[in-house]
Amino acid sequence: MGNMHKGTVFVAFVILLGACGEEQGADTQSGAAKTLDDFELIPRDLFFGNPTRIQGRISPDGTMMSFLAPLDGVQNVWVAPLGDFAAARAVTDDTARGINSHSWALNGENLLYRRDQGGNEDFHIYSVDLETGETIDLTPFENTRGEFIQGSYRHPDEFLLGMNDRDPKWHDVWRVNVKTGERTLVELHDRFGFFIADLDLNVRLAGEPTADGGQLIYKRDAGGEWVEFFTIAKEDALTSAPLGFTQDGTQFYMIDSSGRDKAALVLVDYETDDRTIVAEHAEADVSDVIFDPVTNEAVAYSANFMREEWYPISEDARDDIAALASGLAGDFTILGHTRDDRQWIVASDAPTAPLTYYNFDRDSGTINKLFEARPRLAGQPLNEMHPLVIKSRDNLNLVVYLTLPPHADADGNGRPDEPMPMVLDVHGGPWARDSYGYSSWAQWLSNRGFVVMNVNYRGSTGFGKSFLNAGDKQWAAAMHDDLIDAVDWAIAEGIAQPQKIAIAGGSYGGYATLVGLTYTPERFACGADIVGPSNLVTLLNSIPEYWASFLETFALRVGDPRTEEGQRFLRSRSPLFLADKILKPLLIGQGANDPRVKQAEADQIVSAMQANDLPVTYVLYPDEGHGFARPENRESFYAIMEAFLAACLGGRSQPIGTALAGSSTQVPVGAEFIPGLVEALAEHEPVVKN
Repeated sequence: MGNMHKGTVFVAFVILLGACGEEQGADTQSGAAKTLDDFELIPRDLFFGNPTRIQGRISPDGTMMSFLAPLDGVQNVWVAPLGDFAAARAVTDDTARGINSHSWALNGENLLYRRDQGGNEDFHIYSVDLETGETIDLTPFENTRGEFIQGSYRHPDEFLLGMNDRDPKWHDVWRVNVKTGERTLVELHDRFGFFIADLDLNVRLAGEPTADGGQLIYKRDAGGEWVEFFTIAKEDALTSAPLGFTQDGTQFYMIDSSGRDKAALVLVDYETDDRTIVAEHAEADVSDVIFDPVTNEAVAYSANFMREEWYPISEDARDDIAALASGLAGDFTILGHTRDDRQWIVASDAPTAPLTYYNFDRDSGTINKLFEARPRLAGQPLNEMHPLVIKSRDNLNLVVYLTLPPHADADGNGRPDEPMPMVLDVHGGPWARDSYGYSSWAQWLSNRGFVVMNVNYRGSTGFGKSFLNAGDKQWAAAMHDDLIDAVDWAIAEGIAQPQKIAIAGGSYGGYATLVGLTYTPERFACGADIVGPSNLVTLLNSIPEYWASFLETFALRVGDPRTEEGQRFLRSRSPLFLADKILKPLLIGQGANDPRVKQAEADQIVSAMQANDLPVTYVLYPDEGHGFARPENRESFYAIMEAFLAACLGGRSQPIGTALAGSSTQVPVGAEFIPGLVEALAEHEPVVKN
């Protein structure tokens, strides 16, 4: 899996809240018009409980499959013979928050996974021996965050890992044996944000952040010393990055937006810096690239404007991409491959179908279904996502997605038959994006009777560097204007009821929610903020130490908290200082261990609202970080949020009932504002698992 790459580089305050659904077209039969009550109320746990299986990975030799699945209700790593899931066995036994990331070691004998404590993001990297069951902590230091750097089939028992045990700001490079845990120091430093090695695991490229928010790229000279190679300008810093070396080590691939707007895949000569364009797209950045696992030759790439599309690079991939495009419903993603690159694991992602994993045999051209992530969603009344482009007030193209309630669009034109209550769901990051495909929020909220709008506001990734850079220092300004422009468009088009629009989101989306209720207090009926910052000064002064290499990026693109002028600017863009302007109900969800957006960000705006005698409901999870990993906590918060939205916008809801069971839910403030919450809390005994 080390040969798969997400091309656009970004630092994201992003929460992954998605899962997957099943196709169910609009009912166009003759007879009485359908109402919302004619469609089943889908239970919340189908959206927010643990998936049955997720994150399918194929072994290097193609005989085995690994995946994440619940063990006694907690997500763990499992293995099975490829396609024989009846023979699956768990190889980890986590009993707390579960495991959410894993991969195969390239020797095919070990599985690797990451785990932190209570959401603190001090991830340790573990190796499990599939024959003996022995588990080794490969990063066995306190207060250390381990990071994967690179692996290679030339050295299948080894991996380059980053560890910040010596200095929390910087990750030194270690060469680690995944079978024994033996490690050798490769690079000790205090300046580099990333490293790229060749296929012999020799570290040969490194990136140092510059004072203006760019990157200075270094290479090794003949004597092994670091020398300056080239500079990635600040305007290209989030859309350009080296990826990996070719087989002979004389060239390396790079995602590059220098001298162009849309980032291309280029091949760079290690000696001369001569660059050859390998792949490009007219409307979007090159986003994903798949490489041959042994030669590291680029095989295929994808780009995503309104929908993700894959394109062949090597001639022998041409028929493969065509077969997948014609044989799978919805968009697809190539997730991994065997060592010989003859078998691929592919996931099909359609808005109305559960995320489904397939094994694609490149020799025969057959596509074999492996499993659905959430099979209980099959046959449920899920709703199509409609991509479209609208204009901002200054004429930027904003890619927007609309998901409509099941009864709302009798003629199937992608517009509701009459204006409806709407939830504006703002993505996190902000250096991320919304995409076409299954969204747990979009399906859940549309099933409850709301139009759901997702807007790729300026600063979102994938649409070229001009669009991304248009978001620089535009928090609570032009980035918010884009959201308001989208809301105004939805009202003018007869999609949304003007007085029944909620704003909600996580991380930056939570911040946008607070901005919506403070800077434009009349525009929204209510807001739900999950782990969103309220004060940009305190946010940037408390970023994790291991984000030191990104400090200049924040200064360039958000504001600089190190100067008085910068602090004044950041305060002018901070909802905390306009808390007295809030007119509408607010729900806040926060993890107590969040290292990115610390609990103080929620505490201080809740205190400000209390001081102004404004209604706010504050839900706190003592065993969560930046987002809610435990399914019990997810289900409890969304039960509360569902009741909150039903009271604010109308629509329908599943009662809170026993949805708090097994969760660590605490509600320090405002339980009385949520229908059914006081009663649910009276029966609730918090369960904390780290």
